[in-house]
Amino acid sequence: MAELNSLEELGSAVAETEEPQAPVYEQKLDAHGRAYATGKRKDAVARVWLTPGSGKITINGKEYNAYFGRPVLQMLIHQPIKAANRDGQYDIVATVTGGGLSGQAGAVRHGISKALTHYEPTLRPVLKKGGFLTRDSRVVERKKYGKAKARRSFQFSKR
Repeated sequence: MAELNSLEELGSAVAETEEPQAPVYEQKLDAHGRAYATGKRKDAVARVWLTPGSGKITINGKEYNAYFGRPVLQMLIHQPIKAANRDGQYDIVATVTGGGLSGQAGAVRHGISKALTHYEPTLRPVLKKGGFLTRDSRVVERKKYGKAKARRSFQFSKR
């Protein structure tokens, strides 16, 4: 780089440098034309494949409303699809292991969100604003020795 001798030269040199561009995200598809993503929540891990289709959601070989019986969990899975206005446009196949039903639903939601951004990178700002791409890192605290649970002490008695 050339040597600068005055403040005016420094100002013009700074003006010439380009401002950093926002990263450009590209479509990531596998050999079968599917978008793949891994979602996690608590101890649950979900592997999600997204393909263009009629809106069928299959989890561990079952229909999603048969696997997740509670309406709250079914609503949780539909949140990223509704936020992106892509209801009924993609078929979703997911395999999920570990954790309980609530953690598994959260993992599938996270996986669907990531897969949507892999298939349509233009949806990233919408899903990011909704908080669907952030992995919820809260996990169960471990039990400590000398305690009944993670923080709960044994009952104290003076006598």
